[in-house]
Amino acid sequence: MTAQLHAMPLTRATEPAPTEPVPTATATTPTAPGSSQVGALIRAHRLRIGLTQRELADLSTISVRAIRDLEQGKARRPRTDTVRLMADALRLGPRARTALETAAQQGRAGAHCLAEPPAPPTALHAMVGREAELAVLTGELASGSERLVHVVGLTGMGKTRLALAVADRLHATGMPALWHTFRGASRDHLGPDEGPWSERVGAAVSALCPTSPEGPTDGGGDPAADLAELLGERPVLLVLDGAPAGAPRFDRLTGLLRACPGLRLLVTSEQPWRIPGERIFLLSPLEVPAEDADEGPGEPASAPAAVRVFLGHLRRTRPEFVPGAADLRYAARVCRGLDGHPGALAAAASWLVVCDLAALCHSLDADPTALLDHLGGGEGAEDFRRTLCLRLDRLPEDASALLGALCEGPGSGFELADITALTGRSLPECGRMLRELLLAGAVRATHEGGGSRFRVLGLVRAVCRGRAVTASRA
Repeated sequence: MTAQLHAMPLTRATEPAPTEPVPTATATTPTAPGSSQVGALIRAHRLRIGLTQRELADLSTISVRAIRDLEQGKARRPRTDTVRLMADALRLGPRARTALETAAQQGRAGAHCLAEPPAPPTALHAMVGREAELAVLTGELASGSERLVHVVGLTGMGKTRLALAVADRLHATGMPALWHTFRGASRDHLGPDEGPWSERVGAAVSALCPTSPEGPTDGGGDPAADLAELLGERPVLLVLDGAPAGAPRFDRLTGLLRACPGLRLLVTSEQPWRIPGERIFLLSPLEVPAEDADEGPGEPASAPAAVRVFLGHLRRTRPEFVPGAADLRYAARVCRGLDGHPGALAAAASWLVVCDLAALCHSLDADPTALLDHLGGGEGAEDFRRTLCLRLDRLPEDASALLGALCEGPGSGFELADITALTGRSLPECGRMLRELLLAGAVRATHEGGGSRFRVLGLVRAVCRGRAVTASRA
C-alpha cells in the first residue's frame, strides 16, 4: 500500500489553480497527527483541485462535518457509498480511486484505531427484581435479533434503571454503549462524559426526532448520516432515554439502521412509537406478596421484589430501622396497595420520616394516591398523580370507556372473555382495547397455569374514582 501511494500520479494535471494560495499537497504529504490515511488522501486531492470543504460537500452530497472528521481522523471507516461519492466529486482517475478505496478498506479493518466512546452512565441505586427482563433484553440486543427495542411503562416504573443495566452489561462484553437523555427525563444517574461522541449523538437524535425538546437541527447536512460515518458496521448500542411522544422521522431512522448494520436502539418512554420493526417491551410493576402471604420475622431473601425495594427505600429514610414481623406485614400491605410500582414505593417510603408504617398503611388504605408525591418535593420531584392522569387522558376513546366500566366493577381479576361479555363487542376489538390498557400501564397481566388474567391497578382505580367524584360535583 505504501508503494502504491508514493507511485500514485496526479490524475488531473489541467485542473484550475486554487482561488487562494494553498500548499501543494500530494499523496506523499506527511500525515498530520491524529489524521488517517484515507483522510490525508481526501484532503490532498481536495487541495490539489482547489476546493473548500463546503464546495466538496456540495459536489459530493456528503456533509461538511463528515468531510472534516474524515480529514482530521475522527472518522476512519467511511462507507463504500461515501468513498464513491467523494471520488466522483474529486474526479479521480482509476488508480487514484483504487488507492482511496484501498485506504478506506484498511481504515475499516483497523477499527480498533478509532477512539472508543465513553462508558454508559453510572446508576446511583441497585436494581432489584428485574433479572428476567434484563436477561431477555440483553440477549435480544447482543444477538441483534432485535434492533429497535422500545421499553414502555408508567412514569417511575424503572425503565431508565433497566436500560442502564442493559447498557452496562453489553458494554462489559465489549459493545460500545452510547447514551442520550432527552430534556425533561429523569436523570437519576451519573451521566456520561460530555465530548465529541455526545455532540454527534445529540445532533443525530435531533435529526431523528424533530419534535423533541432539543429542537430541530441547524440544517447543516444530515447528522444521522454523520453518526453513521463514525459508527461504521461494528455492533453499537444507542440508548434514547425518556423519548418524547411522537414517532421519529422514519426515513432517517431506517437510513441510520441501514447504514450501521451493527447498531441497536434501546428506547424508553411512556408510549410506543408504533412503527414497523419496533419491538415493544412492556415493563410491568414488581412482584407483590399474595393476599394471604405471611412474611414472618426477619427479611427473607425470597421476599417478593416489591417488598425488597420498599425496605431498601425505608432504610435510606431511617437507617436505624430493623423490621420485625409486624413491620414486614405492613410492608406487604403497602406493596399490594401500590401495586408494586417502584416510583410509588419510593415516594411512600419518604413519608416514614414523619409517620410510622401502621399510619402509612391506614392512609394508603383510605386513598392510595394520597402519598404518591415524594415528601421532599421540590424541583424535579415526581408528580405521579399528574402524570398518571395525563397518561389516562391519552387513551383512545373506546379503551377509556372500557377502563371506566372495569373500575366500576369488582376489584378481582378478569379475562378477555369477560370484556366481550361486558361490552358486547367482538373478540378482536376487545383484544385491541385491552392491549391499549396494558400499554398505558392501567392494567396488569398475570399468566399462570397456561391462562391469562388481568387486573386494573389499584392506583388507577383510585385516580378514576377521584376524577368521577370531581366530575359529579362540577
